[in-house]
Amino acid sequence: MKPIRLMAAFFTVGVWTMASRLLGFARDIMIAAYLGSGPVAEAFLIAFSLPNMFRRFFAEGAFNMAFVPLFSKKLETDQDPKGFAQDAFSGLATVLIAFSLIAQAAMPWLVLAMASGFRGDERFDLAVVFGRIAFPYILFISLAALLSGVLNATGRFAAAAAAPVLLNVLFVSAMVLANALGWPVGLTLAWTVPIAGIAQLALVWTAAARAGYRLVPTRPRLTPELKRLARIAAPAALAGGVVQVNLLIGRQVASFFEGAVAWLNYADRLYQLPLGVVGIAIGVVLLPDLSRRLGAGDTAGGRDAFNRAAEISLALTIPAAVALVAIPLTLIGVLFQRGAFGADDTAATALAVAVYGLGLPAFVLQKVLQPLYFARENTRTPFYYALGSMVVNAVVAIGLAPFVGYIAAALGTTLAGWSMVLQLWLGSRRYGEAAMLDDRFKRRIWRIIVAALLMGVVLWFGNLLLSPMLGGGSWRYLGLAILVTAGIVSYFALAHWLGGLPLKDIRKTLRR
Repeated sequence: MKPIRLMAAFFTVGVWTMASRLLGFARDIMIAAYLGSGPVAEAFLIAFSLPNMFRRFFAEGAFNMAFVPLFSKKLETDQDPKGFAQDAFSGLATVLIAFSLIAQAAMPWLVLAMASGFRGDERFDLAVVFGRIAFPYILFISLAALLSGVLNATGRFAAAAAAPVLLNVLFVSAMVLANALGWPVGLTLAWTVPIAGIAQLALVWTAAARAGYRLVPTRPRLTPELKRLARIAAPAALAGGVVQVNLLIGRQVASFFEGAVAWLNYADRLYQLPLGVVGIAIGVVLLPDLSRRLGAGDTAGGRDAFNRAAEISLALTIPAAVALVAIPLTLIGVLFQRGAFGADDTAATALAVAVYGLGLPAFVLQKVLQPLYFARENTRTPFYYALGSMVVNAVVAIGLAPFVGYIAAALGTTLAGWSMVLQLWLGSRRYGEAAMLDDRFKRRIWRIIVAALLMGVVLWFGNLLLSPMLGGGSWRYLGLAILVTAGIVSYFALAHWLGGLPLKDIRKTLRR
């Protein structure tokens, strides 16, 4: 089997994810302009988060973390990987159909579980209606995630990475159409969610069929391999449940502060751009690569893949985190402040952006460290670590909410992220050489940090100099483009000069 070209695959996923996140910005900018932080916006955001929460639980979380290593090893040893994928596809479809029907009946309780602060006002009824419309998305997107795992394990990353672009294209198109035809924007968005799921599933299903994996739902069979998959997935499912509890804690805290659900959502969108482009891309590529290398007994290759993934992800994430902390007000003001989204919304969202920015390296490092466990079919240990991070999140978010308000939810998320990284790092020592940092990483990481901090100084002074241009009007877009360009150029120049990111190694990395 041809080995996965780690960095080429990373950039393929990263480019498509960048396109998706930029379109996601356009989507959220339009939602902010049409709906602001009002009741319809908050109801839709909660309704849309419901299938996405369980999607991470069933598909990209628990199920795929167990499925991808098993499938990769079957692929490497040619032990009927297609039959295994077919059985998994049918089993997952059966479970999700039953779960979707139950969720329709339980929707009022699910909404209360997500945002009990909605009880007794118009947001609750809207969220229940929107939730029932949007929830079938979980069936389509979870099956699409399984097919994406099949494609990624075979070294085909483009179609799976491109699928989220469809979601945002359809969202933007739906809002334009609703505005032109006088349809209610919130209801139109809710109906767009399952339509987008069907489109994403169709894209990856076609790509998988062309790759020789034409999977169709059949009568599910509880084979020994599926039983093994379930045993491995169970701890990951519990860990996924803990992650979702963390999200629930944040949303519950936010739901008691008017507008906070929307503020945190828009802030989340901003920090999710570098997280998606770097962290998720690395995680998607690294898990099948490590699984196949370990299956072939290539410990040295696994260590190199882990170190290069950590190096490139931090080289791109640390400067992004510094930028989010240095100029959050400018970023939110230029990107979101228009229409129903006012100056007070900008200030509240910017504060959340800065707090999330402090946690961004931790969120990315989790994506680098977790494959060390999942590639060895160890899903139990990350579950215990997730429990620890949940305690940290709950203590901070709930304990500080009476004193600092909605921002306690963002603080809890950030501190929980760093606690998870610390646990994953200390626990990975058991894996010996494959999980050790090499001399190149140790030599370069501090240079990367210094270059990023100096870039932050450039951004801060640049923000002061360009403040007349950034203050309002159409010139603010040009001002932000100049500021961001100055930050990017200064960082890479400084990182090259300090030896943290030599250009010759960037060229070599791109050829990997």
